[in-house]
Amino acid sequence: MHPAIFLDRDGVIIENRPNYVRRWEDVLFYPQALQALASAGGSPYKIVIVTNQSAVGRGMISLETAHEINRRVIETIEAHGGRIDGSFICPHAPQDACDCRKPKPGLFRQAAEALSLDLGQSYLIGDALSDLLSGQAAGLRQTILVRTGRGAAQEALPKPQELKPFLTFDTLSQALAALLQND
Repeated sequence: MHPAIFLDRDGVIIENRPNYVRRWEDVLFYPQALQALASAGGSPYKIVIVTNQSAVGRGMISLETAHEINRRVIETIEAHGGRIDGSFICPHAPQDACDCRKPKPGLFRQAAEALSLDLGQSYLIGDALSDLLSGQAAGLRQTILVRTGRGAAQEALPKPQELKPFLTFDTLSQALAALLQND
């Protein structure tokens, strides 16, 4: 069993888009994120992307296109010296009531089964309260909100009653540095 660092994609590694990331040309990396992932490449944690991609369920892009964008994101991270050990997409629209769309924990369970992960020793870094809720529902050791993407706006929202304490950092780079320094 391996511990993992789960990462939301949009708003953490790449910029969110108001009309969704629908094609490769919509992808804009946070430069600090690429550097941070290169620095974390030698860590003992599995590094796993967990991302809601409701543009698929809304009929805006195909599942094949979503996987192709994700594949190219991972290739870019690897070209910059980082690594991604797994990537899991929820393609459903919010009204589909699936178990894999964050804030539900299904993506984490899929990853744990596929990659032999110890969820109780794992972390999540996301830019939305729904990310944190999903990580907490999956039993992760700690959840972290970054202020990139929607993070700063989400931080100002009233906190759901079921949301447990979480850490907050300005960027993925700061979050990973703190996490890897402490472990």
